[in-house]
Amino acid sequence: MLQFRLIVPADRTGAATELITATVGATHLTVLKGAALDPPGDVVTCDVAREAADPLLTGLRRLGLEEDGLIAVDSVDMTLSRRSDAAERAAPGEGADAVLWDSMAHLTEEESTLTVTYLAFLSVATMLAAYGVMLDSSILIVGAMVVGPEFGPLAGICTGLILRRTRLVRQSAKALVIGFLTAMLVTGAFGALLDLLGLFSRSQFDRPHPATQFIWQPTADSFVVALLAGIAGMLSLTSAKSGALVGVAISVTTVPAAANAALALSYTSWHEVLGSAWQLALNLAGIIVAGLLTMLIQKQVWHQQRKRTAAAAKR
Repeated sequence: MLQFRLIVPADRTGAATELITATVGATHLTVLKGAALDPPGDVVTCDVAREAADPLLTGLRRLGLEEDGLIAVDSVDMTLSRRSDAAERAAPGEGADAVLWDSMAHLTEEESTLTVTYLAFLSVATMLAAYGVMLDSSILIVGAMVVGPEFGPLAGICTGLILRRTRLVRQSAKALVIGFLTAMLVTGAFGALLDLLGLFSRSQFDRPHPATQFIWQPTADSFVVALLAGIAGMLSLTSAKSGALVGVAISVTTVPAAANAALALSYTSWHEVLGSAWQLALNLAGIIVAGLLTMLIQKQVWHQQRKRTAAAAKR
């Protein structure tokens, strides 16, 4: 269940409560007249089954609550109520399949903002991957994959394209490009410093790396894995099952490829630079293509579900 908390201008409270009452899957409606002071208005709360939340959210936004009041949506971990159980049974579809598109836009916008924290995480992940390459350590490579925050901007690009929000697409692309360029520059400087300290060396970079050579030797499998990771990642975000994102992070080779490219540049190993860049491009493209297709299918399936529900309600 989800809980909606609204601040509604007094002249629109009736319309808001009618909309909530007419929503199959909404229950526990509460109205506190004049309880809101900033902005002034009535406080309205209700519980809504996840699968009924998106159309209700759309209707509330059409009432102008986003501009003149408040729409806050929180997840409810546990609800002990027969009315809640009945609301979830009555709501169309399954909660795990429902997508809150406005929530997706908000989440991906937050995760794809170019911030100091984002740059720090990506840089640390890339430096960690560089150490993994030099030590030929698959454990360090996996650790770097988990730390990397690059899936947020990738999801932002997909969400922005699906919802036709060009600002989100631009913001996400900016975070992705500037983030990887910054991380690679920092990693190159990091590698040069460790080379001066005697911890890295050209011979160490040139020796065989059987555990990590896949990073700069992309194959068709790289693109297929990226496609599967993109599907899993989007399903994880849209279904609010964020735990699956760890597995997605471990599946893709974006951060290690950027790290190896940075090291290869510093040691002028041009064939590894090219191979790493190709690996990075394949992974980014695969995730974006898979994410777009996944969200398009989800949108179409949910649209058909809503049409069937509306037709059944008219009978």
